[in-house]
Amino acid sequence: MLTDDEYDYLFKLVLIGDSGVGKSNLLSRFTTNEFNLESKSTIGVEFATKNIKHENHVIKAQIWDTSGQERYRAITGAYYRGAVGALLVYDITRQSSFQNATHWLKELRDHADANIVIMFVGNKLDLSDTSRAVSSEEGGALAEQEGFLFMETSALDATNVEKAFATVFSTIYAKQPKSGETQPGQAGGPTPTAGERVQLRPPSVRGQPRGSMDESKEGRKRSAEGSNGSGGGCC
Repeated sequence: MLTDDEYDYLFKLVLIGDSGVGKSNLLSRFTTNEFNLESKSTIGVEFATKNIKHENHVIKAQIWDTSGQERYRAITGAYYRGAVGALLVYDITRQSSFQNATHWLKELRDHADANIVIMFVGNKLDLSDTSRAVSSEEGGALAEQEGFLFMETSALDATNVEKAFATVFSTIYAKQPKSGETQPGQAGGPTPTAGERVQLRPPSVRGQPRGSMDESKEGRKRSAEGSNGSGGGCC
């Protein structure tokens, strides 16, 4: 059985959206398969982790639950750094939470990496028949317009929760450079993997070809021998 410290990839994902849309219960449903009817609004930031398997690799999912309350928005900006995925969550029974998605999207784009994978999530699907205020067509249209993934979920009965997270993480994984591939901007060669030793040259010789380094060393050696010879001496 895998321990929490055995993994091949570490992916940070943030949950964002208005307070009360069900972010914390989505997190607990995914990580511990629990749902709390008495769940209180998150104060500040909380996070949980879960190891998942994908294509014979282990991904450590590190999921940050950011408070949706206005007074805590200022402290959450730093937590977007390093995130490779985001679930932008709204409540399908509250039109205002859907409309506020544009605010959350702006905040995400202001603080997060431009290549972050985003899924637009309409939560509380269990209330669809009695209290729906945002149609699935509206949610899907906005997601398509912005280039997001899209899914409706229910943290209460677990509908699509596992599928939503798995889809995001598999999309992130597909974007990762694999062994033997070159990352954009690199001269060539695979990215070092965990545990691989990397030898760095001193700043004065970085970028200098190996042959020229050896020649330089040989030149200094001959110069030293000449200065120590019997015919040498400046005075």
